[in-house]
Amino acid sequence: MNPVDQVSASVGVGGLTAILVSLACIALSWWALQNLKLDLFIRHPKGPQGKLLQLLLAVVLGRFVAAFVLEYWGYTQMLKYMF
Repeated sequence: MNPVDQVSASVGVGGLTAILVSLACIALSWWALQNLKLDLFIRHPKGPQGKLLQLLLAVVLGRFVAAFVLEYWGYTQMLKYMF
């Protein structure tokens, strides 16, 4: 396997990992937001607009969590160059 193929395979695996981590964090955020009492902030939390707001909050929160996890993973991978 030549170096170009190795690099593109590595980039592909990294991209797939980022997608899966992002989706998992969004799903985890959705699950966590189910316990939030949205009726304190919006009129009809069970309506379509309330569910859309909950979905958007889950995407935003999940993306921040995924960015943290992926960044942390990248830092741990850099530690091997210390020794």
